[in-house]
Amino acid sequence: MQENGSGLEEMFSLEGRVAVVTGGTGVLGGAIAAGLARAGARVGVLGRRPGRAERVAARLAAEGAGVLALRADVLDEEQLLRVREEVLERWGRVDILVNAAGGNVPGAVLEAGEDVFRGLGIESFREVLDLNLFGTVLPSLVFGEAMAAGGRAEGCVVNVSSMAAVRPLSRVAGYSAAKAAVENFTRWLAVELARRYGPGMRVNAVAPGFFLGEQNRELLVDDEGNLTARGRAVIEHTPMGRFGKPEELAGAVVWLCGPGASFVTGAVVPVDGGFSAFGGV
Repeated sequence: MQENGSGLEEMFSLEGRVAVVTGGTGVLGGAIAAGLARAGARVGVLGRRPGRAERVAARLAAEGAGVLALRADVLDEEQLLRVREEVLERWGRVDILVNAAGGNVPGAVLEAGEDVFRGLGIESFREVLDLNLFGTVLPSLVFGEAMAAGGRAEGCVVNVSSMAAVRPLSRVAGYSAAKAAVENFTRWLAVELARRYGPGMRVNAVAPGFFLGEQNRELLVDDEGNLTARGRAVIEHTPMGRFGKPEELAGAVVWLCGPGASFVTGAVVPVDGGFSAFGGV
């Protein structure tokens, strides 16, 4: 056993690594980007809106991080290939990809009391499936190829799933189905990459419980910050009795990306305050 903390620090250090975070302009994606940067990684913050990516990048740069604002749509392969080259030109490698881009649209959510056969919009369902599933698959292929190139075959992909993947939320059809597919893809890709390229290529996912973000805030709290009826139901089924903090999700991602998780692949890690463990009684 080492007498100082260097061994422990090495298990969680990302010094010298290069990470790309899709959806890095959102609440959770931004926290993940910050967590990776604080662990020593150089971080590409990828988002569709260049102004938002630049603001996140500037905030991280002010903390001393090596950071790059990247503009791309995760559903556009040409844009992803372009920003991959931008990262490679700047830093020469890609070690980590976090697929945090995703979300929901109103048309894929049933209104309270709405009939499922009439209220579920197929086009909206498809839009949510594209954003969450194909918005994970495409970046994984584009940036994963860079990890496997040149005989190095070393890298880590972390996908962002949801509690909705295994415990479908009432009225939330498209998002639940899409995140379930993300978890299946995570396990499939983990097996394929490890068997073809060796143990240096790892793929995992985190499954957040309930965190307050841009899209769900109105569903969970009112304008004064009080819980809505749905928010109360969530808290009642979360043994820790609160919403998660973005940095708590970032901590799990940093662990999965580092040497301390070198034998972990194909795993989906709940970060949910016990929501998935609670049977409701």
